[in-house]
Amino acid sequence: MFLNDNLKVFSGSSNIGLATAVCDYLGVPLGGSEISRFPDGEKSVRIEDDVRGRDCYVVQSTCNPGDENLVELLIYLDCLRRASARRITAVVPYFGYARQDRKDEGRVPITAKLVANLITTAGADRVLTIDLHAHQLQGFFDIPVDHLMGELVLSKYFHDKKISNMTVVAPDVGSIKMAAKYASRLGGELAIIFKRRLSGSEVRAQEIIGEVEGKNILMCDDIIATGGTICSATELLKQRGALKIYVGATHGVFAGDAPEKLSQAKIDEIVVTDTIPLNSQSKKIAKLKVLSVSNMLGEAIKRIHRDQSVSSLFIDH
Repeated sequence: MFLNDNLKVFSGSSNIGLATAVCDYLGVPLGGSEISRFPDGEKSVRIEDDVRGRDCYVVQSTCNPGDENLVELLIYLDCLRRASARRITAVVPYFGYARQDRKDEGRVPITAKLVANLITTAGADRVLTIDLHAHQLQGFFDIPVDHLMGELVLSKYFHDKKISNMTVVAPDVGSIKMAAKYASRLGGELAIIFKRRLSGSEVRAQEIIGEVEGKNILMCDDIIATGGTICSATELLKQRGALKIYVGATHGVFAGDAPEKLSQAKIDEIVVTDTIPLNSQSKKIAKLKVLSVSNMLGEAIKRIHRDQSVSSLFIDH
C-alpha cells in the first residue's frame, strides 16, 4: 500500500506489537523514538525521525499501569508538538479512566473529562479510539474523536463460526445496545440479564429477560475487568438451561483474580481483541482467543491521513 512520507506512526510502551502490526498494514516503518528514564524514575521521550510538517500518530493504550502509560502518552504528544508536527493524532485503543464520567455522589472527580483535557492540552489534534466505556465520552473532548467499534472484528469471527440456535445475551442493562448490534448482524434472539452490584468487584445476576433454555449463547460486552459480571451471568444461564456459552469483549483488562475465575467458569470460548496486551496471568485463561484490531486501526489511520470518511468503515463491514 502506497502512502507518502508525510505519515508517521509511533508507539508508546503499552502497545508496541499492535503498533507494529498497524504499520505492517499501512506499509510504513514504525517511527523511531527512544523512551528512557531519568535516575529518579521520570520518563523521557525523544523522537528520532524528522516530523516537521508531517501527519503523526501515537499508538498507546492507557491500560495497567494506567498512570504511567497515560503520562508517557502526554509526553509523546508534547514532544511531537514541540517538534512542529503538522497534525498529531492520539491513537488510544483502550481509553482508561473512563468509569468516572459523572458525579454520582459528592466530592468525587470526573476523571474522564480530566484525561480528555490533558490529552488535548498536551498537543493532540484528534483522538482515535475503540469502544469507549460510555459513548458520551466523545463529547468530553474539544477536538475530533473517531470512535471505532470492536464489534466489527468480533462479529466477523463469530459469524464465521456459524453458531446455530443462538441467542445474544447482554450481561447487564448497559450493554443492551451493543448486544442488539450483534443480534442484528449475526441473527438470533436477544436476551438481557438483570444484575445487582454488591461491591466494586462483586455482582450477582438475578434474572433473565428472554429465552435461553436450549440455546447456544453469545454474551458480549465492551470490557472484561474483574470477570464478576460474566461469571455470574454464566452461572445463571447454565441454571436456566443454556447450552454452549461464548463470550466476546473488545477490551480484556482481566484485573485481579479474573483469569482464575474465568478459567473455572463454564464458558466454551472467550474472545477479546489486542487493544490491551495480555500479561502472564491472562495468557493462562482457558479457551481464550485474541483477535487483532490492527487492520481496522490501520484502515482508519489511512482514511484520516487521506481526509476520507472513517464512519464508512461501519458500512463497508
